[in-house]
Amino acid sequence: MTMAYLAQPEQQQKLEWLDGATFSVLLDQQATEGKLTVGRFDVAKGEAPPFHLHTREDEVFMLIKGTALVWCGEEEHELSEGGIVYLPRNVPHGYRITSDRADLLMIATPGGIEGMFRHAGRDLTTPRPDGFEIPKSLLAEASELYGGVILGPPR
Repeated sequence: MTMAYLAQPEQQQKLEWLDGATFSVLLDQQATEGKLTVGRFDVAKGEAPPFHLHTREDEVFMLIKGTALVWCGEEEHELSEGGIVYLPRNVPHGYRITSDRADLLMIATPGGIEGMFRHAGRDLTTPRPDGFEIPKSLLAEASELYGGVILGPPR
């Protein structure tokens, strides 16, 4: 990179995501010259994405607050507050939040995965349609467009 990038909270895009969670795009591929994406989830108990893998990115998740079960392949692990997990591309994974709320930091390299969240999520600056939800078909489409493979239902 040739230039630093700074984004204050009011400049960070916030999206409604699965099960009413929010995903904040802290740094996207445009800000990092394609090197990485940094995002932050605010999620409630029980939130769990489909079991999936990424073909383009390696991911790091850090549980800033809360607890979760994490699956890496067929192995199940408990992740406590402050815990971190590295998920290389092509490794099937998923998680389920077990605390009342969780604050989860995600770093993916190279950048670009934020496109999946933008494609299927709802920008919180726009009015919320009655009964808004992300249909499975839209989630599958967004995942496929950005190199993801949904392998099965949430764990």
